[in-house]
Amino acid sequence: MPYNAKDIYRGLKQQFNVFYDEKGAVGRRYRRQDEIVTPFCITVDSQTLADRTVTFRERDTLEQWRVRVDDCGAEVKGRLKSGST
Repeated sequence: MPYNAKDIYRGLKQQFNVFYDEKGAVGRRYRRQDEIVTPFCITVDSQTLADRTVTFRERDTLEQWRVRVDDCGAEVKGRLKSGST
C-alpha cells in the first residue's frame, strides 16, 4: 500500500510539514512520531483499499478515527485551526 500512502503524502506536503515513514510496526512508528511531537499520524491499511479511508491518530489523546482519503487535507487543517492539539 505504499503507493496509496505516498500519494496522500505528496498531496499533504503541498500544504503542511509532513513526514513519510513505512519502516517497522505501526506502534513503533506512532512512538517515533510522538517523540518528535507530531500532532497527527495517518495510517494507510487494508481498509483503505476497501473504502478509501485512512486512520487518523491524535498524539495527545491517542484518539483514532477514520477519514476519507480525499478529506485528509481538510481534516488536518480543521484540527490545527481548532487547536485540538
